[in-house]
Amino acid sequence: MYRKLFKLVLINLTLIVNGQSGGDNIFEFLNLPNSSRIAALGGKQVSIFDDDLNFVNSNPSLLNGSMSNSLALNYINYLADINYGSVTYARTFNKYGNFSLGVNYFDYGEFTYANELGELGGNFSASDYTVNISYSRPILDSLFHAGGTIKAINSKYETYNSFGLAVDAGITYHNYNRLFTAALVIKNLGVQLNTYYGPTGQEPFPFEIQLGLSQKLKYAPFRLSVMIQNIETPNLRYQTQQDIKDEIDPITGEKKKEDKLANFGDNLMRHLVFGLEFMPTKNFHIDVGYNYKRRQELKITDKPGLSGFTYGFGLKLYKFRISYGRARYHLAAVSNHFSISVNLSEFSK
Repeated sequence: MYRKLFKLVLINLTLIVNGQSGGDNIFEFLNLPNSSRIAALGGKQVSIFDDDLNFVNSNPSLLNGSMSNSLALNYINYLADINYGSVTYARTFNKYGNFSLGVNYFDYGEFTYANELGELGGNFSASDYTVNISYSRPILDSLFHAGGTIKAINSKYETYNSFGLAVDAGITYHNYNRLFTAALVIKNLGVQLNTYYGPTGQEPFPFEIQLGLSQKLKYAPFRLSVMIQNIETPNLRYQTQQDIKDEIDPITGEKKKEDKLANFGDNLMRHLVFGLEFMPTKNFHIDVGYNYKRRQELKITDKPGLSGFTYGFGLKLYKFRISYGRARYHLAAVSNHFSISVNLSEFSK
């Protein structure tokens, strides 16, 4: 009985962490931002083309020659004492293209057994791991970059285990002269080779199609980014019990007239994630972001605070790039992201 209860708790935890429209897929941790910079720019960004190796986890076609011999480390203090992180290394081979290898881990801590009578029975742990192999190369006179990632996924919750394979694919258009980047990414197209519980059969992956646009200003140290998330799901709106109740006029008892324009605008905004970078020098940047969908799903109605807003900064010290990002989910939960990266080739100069 307690095992079934534990599985139910995990499913609901996933739903809470990823928003109210989530919770229908396995391996939802694949959608968590892996670096401080991505977290600070709203949690999802796929169209920033520079030497930051961490962006490869979001879009494999961003992997480029400037990342060759780079190493990136990340640690995230997430919600409910969850911790996760990653390590990634990249190398470019002139004849073959760009390659990277990364390992991501997700540690959910220690749990206590308890049956339906509340009797304790020891402790157990829960964790997820992925190994990512990415490849990219420039095409069409280097205006476009195409790339892909293969992810081996292992998940272990108490005695429940699952293993799967997933693929990300992306194509990026980067115009150096116009300082403009556009990217289309297909994420988490996968198959579950071993299920948590045999009789349930294969379960769906958190598949998503994303489109990102970024524009760096020519005469000002700013870069604007807009990402369209969940293109495959036209309607991201949902109704709570309170929403359904508010549809009824308390005086007449009849259903209120639907505001189609407001509903359209609300649904459109749920697909958008905004990011802004201020870069006064090459070695320092400040990032802010806004995720409307996260804010609508996790805010407290009478006291929304900064739910959905994110921010962070990064700087270069000696040969190391260090950055920090902070994401506000709701009044009771924030995540702190720490990243450090280095191009090992700089030590030989």
